[in-house]
Amino acid sequence: MKKAFLLASILFISVISTACINNFAVQELNNKAKDFMDKGDYVSAIERLKSSVDLDGSVFETQYNLAVAYTKAEDYANAIKTYNDAIKLNPDFPDAYYSLAVCEENLAKDIISGNVKVNDDDTIEKREVSDEENSQEAKLSDNASKMLTTLLNNAVSDYQIYLDKGGSVDDRTYVQDKIKELQMLLAKNTVK
Repeated sequence: MKKAFLLASILFISVISTACINNFAVQELNNKAKDFMDKGDYVSAIERLKSSVDLDGSVFETQYNLAVAYTKAEDYANAIKTYNDAIKLNPDFPDAYYSLAVCEENLAKDIISGNVKVNDDDTIEKREVSDEENSQEAKLSDNASKMLTTLLNNAVSDYQIYLDKGGSVDDRTYVQDKIKELQMLLAKNTVK
């Protein structure tokens, strides 16, 4: 009986110690990522935050900060995925919906402008667009049209959720105008 109790105690202490070490490591990685973000080194911040998520993917702040880093790096596809992961952890944080909507809107506008290409497997690829190409309206592929429709609908929905969850009163009119703008883009650019 004593041996079983001793073994259980050792196992419990090991689990607690590992959890404490992981929490310390997560906090340390998050602090380093913040320093990189403050310096504008988003690539290094993203790497630290990804390591932090690998250690403990259940920390909302880490997921949200990773999404912010992707946003600052203009990697909207990864930002969208990561904001959605953060929202699963804390669905009551209005700013996550606003930030998600901004990324969906920006990626949609990049598709319209031709700054990104939607591949046949629905992956996104940045492209350099010449002034001549930029002045011409490019015909969107079926995949690009479908993704554009989804992004614009999701952005409208996420902006509305932001408002419904009590987003900042100061920007209420701005967000409502954004919703109208995106609905017009939707009507102009997407497949019905």
